[in-house]
Amino acid sequence: MILYAAIFAFGCFALAVLMNLWKVLFADAIADRILALDTMFINAIALMVLYGIALGTGIYFEAAMIVAMLGFVSTVAYARFILRGNIIE
Repeated sequence: MILYAAIFAFGCFALAVLMNLWKVLFADAIADRILALDTMFINAIALMVLYGIALGTGIYFEAAMIVAMLGFVSTVAYARFILRGNIIE
């Protein structure tokens, strides 16, 4: 029973990553692309955590934390660049 739930969760998050990639590539507004990229980071984190659970190891949780920090910083940097035209003042 748990195996089916894990396969379903992997499928759902993989489909979400593909839909986010579509939005990143074909969105009209740059803000929509930034939000889709941020959501893709979140879905990638979920996939890494699920993979870590499936393997029973803790290294993927640490990698998910690093990806989460990278995603937050990149989203803030993109938004700041769109608003002000530069990242570092």
